Amino acid sequence: MRVTVRLFARLRDVAGASELARDVGPDATVGSVWRQLATEYPALEPYGRSISTAINADYARMDAPLRDGDEIAFLPPVSGG
Repeated sequence: MRVTVRLFARLRDVAGASELARDVGPDATVGSVWRQLATEYPALEPYGRSISTAINADYARMDAPLRDGDEIAFLPPVSGG
């Protein structure tokens, strides 16, 4: 199945793109997509413990299952005032 990955802020900078398409297996989860990205872009790995995730604009956990056509968003922590 195919999903769309949206990356924001520093994650986008590391990957060099704000949106990526990925083919994943039938048992894919948000976490398995993150691990695939962290393997492809090793500089993403340190963000894995602090990012927020969403599926189709609804916050989701790393163990959330994916369906064909889902949009997964990875958002790093944001600071500012």
